[in-house]
Amino acid sequence: MALIATHLTNAPVATMLPATDLDRAREFYEGKLGLPVDRDPSGELRVHAGKGTQIGIYQRGSTKADHTTATFEVDDVRGTVVELRSRGVTFEEYGGPGLVTRDAIAERGGELAAWFKDSEGNILCVHSAAA
Repeated sequence: MALIATHLTNAPVATMLPATDLDRAREFYEGKLGLPVDRDPSGELRVHAGKGTQIGIYQRGSTKADHTTATFEVDDVRGTVVELRSRGVTFEEYGGPGLVTRDAIAERGGELAAWFKDSEGNILCVHSAAA
């Protein structure tokens, strides 16, 4: 199938995440992840990340996502894990078929990844591509 360019072909994309407590979420993203956060006119949070990307966080009742909701592409997963742990972030450990972490980091085909939850239980990932 031939790829046909659309309006989305070069459009930046952002993710939206739910939060039961916007103030707690803001504290996590600013205080633990070190990312700038502001409120848009609707009251939702905008978390600003690299290269103009952002995460929108909106008020909602409790939800349960058992999958990765956002991934940060970093140059150094190991260094990022050390840094975020020093800021109080707890990383997940996995040990199932196809995914095993050692000291929170999974390695597959030269790629590294580590997962953690935000203050609202959303699963986030830090990832680096194979060199």
